[in-house]
Amino acid sequence: MTDRLDLVIRAARAILPGDGEVPRAIGVRGGKVVAIAGLDEPLEASSTIVLEDDEVLLPGLVDSHVHVNEPGHTDWEGFETATRAAAAGGITTIIDMPLNSIPVTVSTGALAAKRAAAAGKCHIDVGLLGGLIPGSAGELVALHEAGVFGFKCFLTDSGLKEFPPVDVEEMRDALGVLSELGSPLFVHAEIDRASAGRPRLSSRRYAGYLASRPRGFENLAIAEVIEAARQTGGHAHVCHLSSSDALAMIQSAHLDGVNLSVETCPHYLTFCAEEIADGATYFKCGPPIREAENREKLWEGLRSGLIDLVVADHSPSTPTLKTAGDGDFGAAWGGIASVQLTLPAMWTQARERGLGLSDVSRWMSESPAKLVNLRSKGGIVEGHDADFCVLAPEESFVVKSEALYHKNPGTPYEDRRLFGVVRCTILRGERVTGDRPLGCLLLRGEA
Repeated sequence: MTDRLDLVIRAARAILPGDGEVPRAIGVRGGKVVAIAGLDEPLEASSTIVLEDDEVLLPGLVDSHVHVNEPGHTDWEGFETATRAAAAGGITTIIDMPLNSIPVTVSTGALAAKRAAAAGKCHIDVGLLGGLIPGSAGELVALHEAGVFGFKCFLTDSGLKEFPPVDVEEMRDALGVLSELGSPLFVHAEIDRASAGRPRLSSRRYAGYLASRPRGFENLAIAEVIEAARQTGGHAHVCHLSSSDALAMIQSAHLDGVNLSVETCPHYLTFCAEEIADGATYFKCGPPIREAENREKLWEGLRSGLIDLVVADHSPSTPTLKTAGDGDFGAAWGGIASVQLTLPAMWTQARERGLGLSDVSRWMSESPAKLVNLRSKGGIVEGHDADFCVLAPEESFVVKSEALYHKNPGTPYEDRRLFGVVRCTILRGERVTGDRPLGCLLLRGEA
């Protein structure tokens, strides 16, 4: 090359789509990957990073399911802390969910408020989803044109009065609109048609909480999602799958050509119900963490491609909310704080099952970027943003909440040993240090 590069990264182990783990030199100019060459090929640059023998160069992770909560619930989380934590975990792009903030992102006015709240605070790149609640379908086109990357709805109570669930007909109608726009609908797929007839759960027993949200709630909802996608041709995306029972339906839908994608989360692939102590409400999430045999079937779903991607579903709250009722699973907020830990959590479990970093990169970089049509993210590819994670995969650490950058760092991973230490995160060719925000607010069609 005749023009001098800004940066060259030389990695004896780099993860490239289609190639797996290979030795490569990566050239960067203007924040973009402009050259991928042999490890020792002479490339002139203003700066050079040579990875250590124990380090692997991954594409920056893309997490398409994060609850930042700002504005409105910034005592739970915020753009500065969430993106700093994500960067520490090797993530270079997040997609923020439309709920847990006030206002919820169901109008262009609310979208403007969220963008104003995020401005100048993001350590990594951030895109936003719009929301679908009863009565908001008329805003879908305007929000799409304003640059959101997709939409989110619930088929069950979200836990927030500002974001009520839609019924199956509203979901189907929205999918019809979104099919014309080419925009995905993220669905929290649980339906509890008997909830009105039951008393509110009040129990310190994890078994009681698990029984209150059985697999059947997910299975029924996913069946409805599949049929709505089949009827409309819209892209339906099942959020945070926890019921392995649904894998057979998902496989059938794929064989039928239904436009369906599926995610799961590290907590469903790491923990199991049998090991959760009574009163341990930091493990509470919805849908719940299920049994060990269910966990292993989810891993089979990942191996086979029935599950497309893995995301954090980072949803923290204050300690007061998380431990409300002195360990009462009915009273405590449901959500896992984990965006800083998703990569090591996933790698720890994947390596135990004989899976490689190429698999993890596909599930956590390439597939999430594809889901929301981030054309310049998700892989080490010429023309893509120069977003990287430098990982020491065989180095381990013990999780301590005081080392996490989440605003409220309590986590079910506390005291757990994980493999994979993120040594460095690079956004568009620049190291993310936390000293100053480097991230951009992304718009659909421009990223």
